[in-house]
Amino acid sequence: MLGRNPLLRSGSFRPENLGQNALAMIGNLCFTIFVVGVLVFTIIAATYEPDDPLFHPSTKITTFLTSKSNATFQSDETVVKTGEDFMAANQTAFATFINITDVDNGDANNANLDCTNEVDKPIDCTDPEVFHVMMKAAIEFFKDMHFYRFGKPVPGSNDTSCHMAWRFRPKEGKTASFYKDYRSFVVSRSENCTLTVVRIGDYHSGGNARKRKRNQKLGFEKKPKTEGLQPISLPEVGEIVNDSLPIVESEGSFSQGRYLIYIGGGDRCKSMNHYLWSFMCALGEAQYLNRTLVMDLSICLSSIYTSSHQDEEGKDFRFYFDFQHLKESASVLDQAQFWSDWTKWHQKHGFGIHLVEDFRITPMKLFDIKDTLIMRKFGSVEPDNYWYRVCEGETESVVQRPWHLVWKSKRLMDIVSAISSRLNWDFDSVHIVRGEKARNKELWPNLDADTSPDALLSSLQDKIEDGRNLYIATNEPDTSFFDPLKDKYSTHFLDEYKDLWNESSEWYTETAKLNNGVGVEFDGYMRISVDTEVFLRGKKQIETFNDLTKDCRDGINTCSSAS
Repeated sequence: MLGRNPLLRSGSFRPENLGQNALAMIGNLCFTIFVVGVLVFTIIAATYEPDDPLFHPSTKITTFLTSKSNATFQSDETVVKTGEDFMAANQTAFATFINITDVDNGDANNANLDCTNEVDKPIDCTDPEVFHVMMKAAIEFFKDMHFYRFGKPVPGSNDTSCHMAWRFRPKEGKTASFYKDYRSFVVSRSENCTLTVVRIGDYHSGGNARKRKRNQKLGFEKKPKTEGLQPISLPEVGEIVNDSLPIVESEGSFSQGRYLIYIGGGDRCKSMNHYLWSFMCALGEAQYLNRTLVMDLSICLSSIYTSSHQDEEGKDFRFYFDFQHLKESASVLDQAQFWSDWTKWHQKHGFGIHLVEDFRITPMKLFDIKDTLIMRKFGSVEPDNYWYRVCEGETESVVQRPWHLVWKSKRLMDIVSAISSRLNWDFDSVHIVRGEKARNKELWPNLDADTSPDALLSSLQDKIEDGRNLYIATNEPDTSFFDPLKDKYSTHFLDEYKDLWNESSEWYTETAKLNNGVGVEFDGYMRISVDTEVFLRGKKQIETFNDLTKDCRDGINTCSSAS
């Protein structure tokens, strides 16, 4: 008699258990599929890189590119978007702001004290009680600010003056930037020893509090309640700018470096939109190749921004963008410095150059090049000689434009902060486009009439409360055109603040230093930049093509593509 199959002895294969076995197998299969799905999702999440944020524009800044792949450009009356525009304002949410209840009240009862003989004595700005009184005064006076940090007071210009700095954001701020202000406080002492802030000076009036040694202890700072969060690199307007050119420390470090340079091409003297789009391609390729980008800091400013209506060479990159942040966040070298070092050490080390004259040679094909310098040389035939062509096609999904590395000039943003501070960060804003568009009735048939003073008064009456500070960002050269609005609003225009960039201003002094001592014109692009940024800081923001007229931003029958 043949022996019975041992497998059949297992109770699990009895007919009455087949249903349970099937359910168990199905459960195991579902669990396996779930585990594999989680693993795949984890890998995708770890390696996913989102599209350039440029293609997801803010509703408050008009899109400055009209197509994606071929990057056709359009001149517009808005400022180029840069890295800080893509930061969410809530990125600073972890930084708890300071309330007046957080400040120590000190000795609340001075009724029995006698300071009759000390009323006229100098105020000790290092006294903690003085510090607390100044903090309270600032919090009470600037009701539209969130304070994040106070620096300790320092002596001011006389015996009753103390200077103090602080970091803040406007309460209704829509940007992620921090701002720094430093003001003069006049402090008095009463006969019962009570300290009182008599007056707070204007924006940046407390210059003695501006400079801070690297290791000096900070003053009052509200500590975040949430632990474990890493500090986020955010623009901080009002700090001293250090945008000196980087240098190679030694011959050895230069010879060991690897570099990328773009030469020639048709991008020069184009709009700032075009310039930045191409520059970001070069910067992205340099990062992909793990090379230092050799960049030309000398920009040709397009005639659309100049008072001469001619292209103007010799404009410094640092006039418009934050080079300090760029050099601290990426590996870049000034072109003139690079060639100086190259000439000095080339013969000794025999540096190799890999020349690329076809933009269709992708960065992926250059990844394993060992030569010291990769030189992309662009010809004279447009548009095939535009730098941004390198980042088209298959490269688009590999080389990402590092928008977070390029911010707007802190010097220009300081002017924006100054204007906003003079309006106490409590104003509404309207952007009124006129100029050539208002005169072109074929493309914009209603714009001229819709932006007339009478039409504006009618359009704004339900949007802006009477008596409000109203900042008008406009390309209308004659601002008296808007005088009828003064009956209902306190109107303000960019040219009211010329003292912030005239020959006696800090901006003029600092930009002249960058320009070999020669004064710098506050050009059309700077005006657009400041005008737009102040507009974006209004509590209510009224736009021409979204709120004031039915005309399309890009002309008749284009509203479906207008932003």
